[in-house]
Amino acid sequence: MIKSLCIFCGSGVGRQAIYAEHAVKLAEYLIAEKITLVYGGANVGLMGVLADTMLAGGGKVIGVMPKSLVEREVAHTGLTKMHIVEGMQERKALMADLSDAFIAMPGAYGTLDELFEVLTWNQLGIINKPIGLLNLDGFFNPLLQMLDHAVAERFLRPEHRKMLITGDDFFQVMHDLDEYQPVTAEKWIEGLKQGKI
Repeated sequence: MIKSLCIFCGSGVGRQAIYAEHAVKLAEYLIAEKITLVYGGANVGLMGVLADTMLAGGGKVIGVMPKSLVEREVAHTGLTKMHIVEGMQERKALMADLSDAFIAMPGAYGTLDELFEVLTWNQLGIINKPIGLLNLDGFFNPLLQMLDHAVAERFLRPEHRKMLITGDDFFQVMHDLDEYQPVTAEKWIEGLKQGKI
């Protein structure tokens, strides 16, 4: 059962209202289910919407932020707990340690970096935690097409492609995260050696 969920998302709210609207709905769901939010610790963008909604409803919010970003005054000052770390790698590692599962919402470089880091860790067996992608209004369609292309070109194994749980409805994505079964596949390096990948 998921008790803490890490959400990767933008430091902006995006062009369409649907992004912030779903951030609010997702936060309200987490409050109702008593799931702790783990996120990047900012007070801006979708991150700020998530945190503010959680806190207003009595939810628990844990932020993780590098010292350099705190010094730029983007840190949320009202969180249940804020971890200040030295750099981005420590930030991602701690967020992973604190979380039972992950969801990526619309965002840019930082969001994609965090998403692919945990996907890679799952692929390599460093962690074994469910990962979801909330594909609002088809935002991630080009990315999903790229992943399918990587499978077709035999750079990404189909089993590892299935690690990314995708949907446009967060209720369904959360259900699928709860039902997640670890991916079983031949060891990645062995497949490389045998020319199967």
